[in-house]
This record gives sequence, C-alpha cells and structure tokens, in this order.
Amino acid sequence: MSHSHPQSIAFLGAGQVGAPLADHLVRAGHRVVIAARDPDSASVRGALARNDQLTAQPVAAALAAADVVFLATPYAANAKALDGHADALAGKVLIDCTNPIGEGLTHGLDSRTSGAEEVQRLAPDARVVKAFTVYGFENFDDTRYPGYGDLRPAMPIAGDDDDAKAAVGALLDDLGWQTVDVGPLSSSLHLEHATLLWVKMARVQGRGAGFVYALLER
Repeated sequence: MSHSHPQSIAFLGAGQVGAPLADHLVRAGHRVVIAARDPDSASVRGALARNDQLTAQPVAAALAAADVVFLATPYAANAKALDGHADALAGKVLIDCTNPIGEGLTHGLDSRTSGAEEVQRLAPDARVVKAFTVYGFENFDDTRYPGYGDLRPAMPIAGDDDDAKAAVGALLDDLGWQTVDVGPLSSSLHLEHATLLWVKMARVQGRGAGFVYALLER
C-alpha cells in the first residue's frame, strides 16, 4: 500500500539499518536493490532472506538504475562505499543514514562538521539528505507506537535541496513516520548529536529501544 509513486531505490549497506528499511520499502511498493560489493556477505544474505522481492546487484549497476540511494554503511565505511561512484550519484537523492560516533559515544568529527557534510564532499553532485538516524535500528524494523491516535513518530531530516527532501518525505510517509524538516544539511550536526543522545538513553541509561519522539504543534 504505497502512498507515493514507486521509486527505484538502491542500498549501500544492508546491515541492521539497511536491511529493515529495504524490506519495508519493498512492502510499500518500491523497487529496491542491494548494491553489493560482495553479494555473498552475511549482511547481504541476511537482507535478502527477509524478503524474496529484494535482489542484490553489483554496485555500479544498482546505482545507475536508482533514483534514490540509501547510504546505510557504518560511518567509517562511507568513503570506501562511495569511492569511484561520485559520477553515478550526480543528481540522485542520497540519503545519509550514518553517524560518526567516536570513543565513549562522542561525536566522531569532534563536532567541527557533520558526517552528512562529509558525505556531500564525497559525492559533490548528489542531493544529500540526512534521515533515518536519531533512533536505533529497532525503530526502522517496527515504527508502530499504538495508543497515540493518528500521531506518528517524528523523523527529522536535513538537506539543502527541497525537492530531494520532498522525495525523502514521501518515503517516510510510506514507512509510518512524520517528516520534520529541520533545515539545511549543516543542521545534520545536531541530528548526529540527537542520535548520540538516543543511544545513551536507550543503551547506557537502560531505557531500551522502544521509544521515539513526536512533534506536537499548536
């Protein structure tokens, strides 16, 4: 049951974050492929096992056919994942789902800049949107928080291209989120800190992964 026009989507990274998102986007009616350097890796096999409509393709072919690309690798693997593909990503929506996390749950770039702005430097002509961060992977597997009426969990996104943000918003709508546009890509720094806060609350404080935020407006 898709609300938006079906999109051709490729995933760079099919682990704890990428696999559930790919699965649910297929269920929402989108065409989704895993862009796999190694189609026999445990993460790719695990992602494909979730949904028989998911396929894996070589990276270049997957990116060439995609309108939207999810970067869902560990942050430290971003440069390698994007290396050599800047031209293929030109003009495409590139969703940065990654978080630079340093020792002791600090910001991995010392808060000098955001990881998303680094992704934009690696793919200068892509339309980068930061999304699918501030929560743990468990909430990408199951977005449902019943008991709040029509209120949906809030998903903050940041980016410099309004059309790209609208495309990401349509996907978020399909997945059960309320899109909250927090402004330019540089605001991703604040979202990366929000991720650190969520991780500290969920995993360190011991609250567990079963919480999200909502936007209440007058």
